[in-house]
Amino acid sequence: MSTGTEARPATVEEPVMDPSMPICDPHHHMWDRPGNRYMPQDLLQDVNGNNVEKTVFIDCHSAYRKEGPEEMRPLGETEFMEKIAAQYTHAKTQIAAGIVGHANLVLGDAVAAVLEAHMDAGKGYFKGIRHSTAWAPNLTSYMNQPAGIMMDARFREGFARLGKLKLTFDAWLYSHQLPEVADLARAFPRTTIILDHVGGPISVGAPDNEDIERQWRKGIAGLKNLPNVYIKLGGLGMPVCGFGWEKRAQKPGSVELAQAMLPCYLYCIEQCGPERCMFESNFPVDKVSYSYTAMWNAFKRIATGFSASEKSALFHDTAVKAYGLK
Repeated sequence: MSTGTEARPATVEEPVMDPSMPICDPHHHMWDRPGNRYMPQDLLQDVNGNNVEKTVFIDCHSAYRKEGPEEMRPLGETEFMEKIAAQYTHAKTQIAAGIVGHANLVLGDAVAAVLEAHMDAGKGYFKGIRHSTAWAPNLTSYMNQPAGIMMDARFREGFARLGKLKLTFDAWLYSHQLPEVADLARAFPRTTIILDHVGGPISVGAPDNEDIERQWRKGIAGLKNLPNVYIKLGGLGMPVCGFGWEKRAQKPGSVELAQAMLPCYLYCIEQCGPERCMFESNFPVDKVSYSYTAMWNAFKRIATGFSASEKSALFHDTAVKAYGLK
């Protein structure tokens, strides 16, 4: 992850479609690193003109503590974001209305102390954790994990603590791991699992992707009858997805994006329904590929045929429900 305010794609400007549409952006990051900064003013500059009422901040190894027990260092991120959340509680765009941090579930029962510390530090904004489980042969992923971690007994011992504390789990994985998240959801039916980036279909936008798409579709279909699993519709701007938009001098507009994204997103909605799907920005990571407005306009084009209540779910209500936002 290395995109920040320095990465501003050259996109043909287009007006915001349906600017009154209420949006809850359930997936963005924020950091302040040397030479690489994405902070509230940067997000608001991207949001400009879109009716984003609330956002959810997702763990990105930002502002971790540099000292103290290793398992407690992610608390620095929650402390960092709680200050921002408090500052924007009554703003037009409530940044970080929900905070999703990180805790190492492989700690087993011992993770309870970490989770409770996150909740104390988050002061009501803390909603859950993301423990990346993404693994693929010959591919370096965010917070590298071993294969099969979701099936690990210690991981599941830690995972069991989430439901007891009414915390959510953001699942960042790749499409070949979808059967594992389905197994996890069946084992813990009372714990809300939120699938990031449509389940990580690696190279879905590349030529000759039939095997990948077939595998991904089978995995998504396996989530259909698991009501505790929600799906974020977004993240296809990441280079790993294979569309190649990040390499273009002229970034795609909403018409092109909608055409490319529609098969993935409509399939998820067909399988799990609007009440379990939510559009996400994944900014600033996806910013290497397109602008915020082009992306949300593309989402609105994709949702054209849905009813008003279904659109409300996809753009706002599902995210608010899944994360238990006020």
